[in-house]
Amino acid sequence: MNLVLKLIAGIVTGIIFGLYMPDLMIQLLLTVQTVIGQLIKFTIPLIILFYIASGIASLPQGSGSLLGKTVGLAYGSTVIAGTLAFIIASNILPGLIGGNEIQAVSEGEKLKGFIELSIPPALEVMSALALAFILGIGISAINATKLRAGINEAKDIVEVLLSKVIIPALPFYIAGVFAEMTVEGTVFSTLKTFGVVLILALILHWVWITVLYVGSGVVLGKSPATLLKNMLPAYFTALGTMSSAATIPVSLKATKSNKVRDGVANFTVPLCASIHLSGSTITIVTCASAVMLLTPDLALPGLAGMLGFIFMLGVTMIAAPGAPGGAVMSALGLLASMLGFTDEALALMIALYLAQDSFGTACNVTGDGAIALWVDKFAGEQGVESVDSVASDA
Repeated sequence: MNLVLKLIAGIVTGIIFGLYMPDLMIQLLLTVQTVIGQLIKFTIPLIILFYIASGIASLPQGSGSLLGKTVGLAYGSTVIAGTLAFIIASNILPGLIGGNEIQAVSEGEKLKGFIELSIPPALEVMSALALAFILGIGISAINATKLRAGINEAKDIVEVLLSKVIIPALPFYIAGVFAEMTVEGTVFSTLKTFGVVLILALILHWVWITVLYVGSGVVLGKSPATLLKNMLPAYFTALGTMSSAATIPVSLKATKSNKVRDGVANFTVPLCASIHLSGSTITIVTCASAVMLLTPDLALPGLAGMLGFIFMLGVTMIAAPGAPGGAVMSALGLLASMLGFTDEALALMIALYLAQDSFGTACNVTGDGAIALWVDKFAGEQGVESVDSVASDA
């Protein structure tokens, strides 16, 4: 929540700079924005490479079909949630955002920072994604313990960079973006849409949670209202922690209160905390749709054109960083490479996403409980002994 307050302070500071500060001060802020933006671009492939490789390599061994079903359920939930979000957002947002498009400003009229800095990434986004899967699957297949340790240590280094440098620097980056928008006269039309988009994302979170629990309750013969009531402590805890990982103890207790066996809960909940991000995906897809509608240089694709992005987004959500804002940081590369997002559009995505990060995390965590119900059903068909074995492996 402290990060959200800093984000708001960054937006307000940027507007004040754009309205009242001399060009020299604005250019200084834009210089800081340029440096941070290049650091973000450089780090994105590293996040994808090391986090996804580490996540795949760390999946429990010897778990057989139960692991495959859990991963399949998590991925399916993420993709279907993102698809539903796009269908609804693409039909509702044009009527709500119409007339608030950000008007393009010619290069000659723009204020710029004092330096032009370029830090090319070591890898392209898709190359990093392919390499992450090759390394992760390979480490798991041959049990390469030394390489696994190296990948995990590299992930820890990137996590320190993310949590200690990039995430704390984001308010300054956002301040620069909003100062530039204020100078160009587009900031207030943009802010008008923020509240609408965030409310829509929150509604979509609850729509998806309702779909998960009503569907699960009806098929499994349990009361959806009771299942949801038991998961509320996890939901509200996630609102405060903004982290699926930090909410695991409460999620475990809530899941077990829905009569999910201990072995299943102990296996499913920690795993889904890393690979099931349906709420984050809903927010990213909804906010991306809004940003494309706001930006004249971007075109909102049809469902067929958006499905490829949603499928790839579901993959990049695997083991998304546990720090606040980690999911959107993992998605920035895909937004740029597949949807053509500019630096300004990416900055708007960061601002929109972080403003509701806690609600997306709460949706992720609550959805984990629904997946655990289904895994418990499958485990019952396989036998409790195999579940206990999987839990001990995990």
